[in-house]
Amino acid sequence: MSSGYSSLEEDAEDFFFTARTSFFRRAPQGKPRCGQQDVEKEKETHNYLSKEEIKEKVHKYNSAVTDKLKMTLNSNGIYTGFIKVQMELCKPPQTSLKPGKLAPGSNGCMNTLHISSTNTVGEVIEALLKKFLVTESPAKFALYKRCHREDQVYACKLSDREHPLYLRLVAGPRTDTLSFVLREHEIGEWEAFSLPELQNFLRILDKEEDEQLQNLKRRYAAYRHKLEEALGEVWKPD
Repeated sequence: MSSGYSSLEEDAEDFFFTARTSFFRRAPQGKPRCGQQDVEKEKETHNYLSKEEIKEKVHKYNSAVTDKLKMTLNSNGIYTGFIKVQMELCKPPQTSLKPGKLAPGSNGCMNTLHISSTNTVGEVIEALLKKFLVTESPAKFALYKRCHREDQVYACKLSDREHPLYLRLVAGPRTDTLSFVLREHEIGEWEAFSLPELQNFLRILDKEEDEQLQNLKRRYAAYRHKLEEALGEVWKPD
């Protein structure tokens, strides 16, 4: 993995780009600039954790890091760090490159992003598409968080207003505990999930089916018992 920031043309597995250069456009006159946007987002982010809690969690996070991708806490309470996003696209995205040619890392690869705690899911999606020259609308894509607990795999689509770096901070640096996946929005309901996730759904359905079956058996057993009691009263000799 390279130690700095790679350009679009660099053919590498990991790609880095900063929140400042990739996530914020120059604001038109009369509208808030990046600094003002950061202040508003900082207030929103601090609804999750206090500054002292953030400081403690960043220190704990950095102590557990094994790949040198540590977080940095700024004096204003905003912190920066890295997230890794797996590109799982069912079909090649439309790009500004020649037909049939994909930008390096645009599918099937784990891409490393350097972002800020103020950056939202929507901004991460836009930056990824821009990085790999994808011309399709960001509305066609969604960012998922994949959680691993024991032998179970859970996938949850994130809303555009959530903050991926906050989720990374709370979960810790281990990607086998929490990972991020970019997928198409407009695909079949079940095609959006991996094989382990589908197998997990089947286990849940089997469990629910068994519980419903047991409940149904108990209901009919109770009905049978009441009917037998009623019949016993009818045929009871005078």
